[in-house]
Amino acid sequence: MVDLLSLSRLDVERLVGEWGAPRYRADQIWHWLYRRLAQSPQEMANLPAALRGRLAEETTIGSLEPLRRVASEDGLTSKVLLGMPDGAAIEAVLMHYGATDDDAGERHTVCASSQVGCPIGCAFCATGQQGWTRDLTTGEISAQVLHFERELWAQGAHVTNVVFMGMGEPLLNREAVWGAIGNLNDPDGLALGARRFTVSTAGIVPGILAMVEEMPSVGLAVSLHAPEDALRDELVPINRRYPLETLLDACERYISATGRRVTMEYALIDGVNDSERHARRTAELLTGMLCHVNLIPLNPTEGCPLRPSPPERVATFRDVLRRSGIPATVRLRRGVDVQAGCGQLCGARR
Repeated sequence: MVDLLSLSRLDVERLVGEWGAPRYRADQIWHWLYRRLAQSPQEMANLPAALRGRLAEETTIGSLEPLRRVASEDGLTSKVLLGMPDGAAIEAVLMHYGATDDDAGERHTVCASSQVGCPIGCAFCATGQQGWTRDLTTGEISAQVLHFERELWAQGAHVTNVVFMGMGEPLLNREAVWGAIGNLNDPDGLALGARRFTVSTAGIVPGILAMVEEMPSVGLAVSLHAPEDALRDELVPINRRYPLETLLDACERYISATGRRVTMEYALIDGVNDSERHARRTAELLTGMLCHVNLIPLNPTEGCPLRPSPPERVATFRDVLRRSGIPATVRLRRGVDVQAGCGQLCGARR
């Protein structure tokens, strides 16, 4: 069975062409998938019955089954557990934000997963601690966004942003992630602007350089978490392959090519990476770079002994960066009460 959500628009045109249908039928199918949010070929009322029947026999529209949905107490974050036919499961998150100075309307941001598990093995991340099972397909990635688009559409709203900050390392599944961005960006579909997407990486340098060439309009976020290689080797093991100097050089190449700032994510861990010395070293490391530091008090995960930095140390770290001319903010904690925060997703069916 072919998953229609894994096909590009050109692929859909080729498919219907092989079946002897005129090209405009591909446009109609695309419209049903990404505008009308069809979940079955039988919903595609303007297609001939024979074409609907063949689509039903030979294709699927996504393969994710919602298994469980939880919402945070404040109602601003919801998380869904999505099962797949092979027994694997992933989690995806929807976050609601009010209007901001640089974005006139409300934002509805999907935090999408790109892999089942993750091979990076960051010390404080629930996904990393469960290991890697497999990559997601373009269709499995797109289906997460469409799941929440259906939910919002019923409320008269739409997905406005997509961040690849869920389960997995997106730059190790670049082809599928690029495919999903392309499909969701299509002007005759969901029509999400390329600048509405952000890819977050633990520091896959070849992937960052590929973004420069292949996805220059997509935002880049980097999981920094430490200003020195020895400490970052422990927290983010991929640093042993791509150390800070190499990583930051790739970030500078992205900035030079795109003119866009890089978001540096820094999880503050009590007694590990949150001292004033760490803050000063981070400022020295980032001086002169077009970037913004997003400080994240560590979110708790089951079985991890590490704890978040106390509020006063978080404020001190932020202030040291700001006094050094580095833009820095403390991220609003969203969905922590339902294990939907940064580093908390694990795809457990329990």
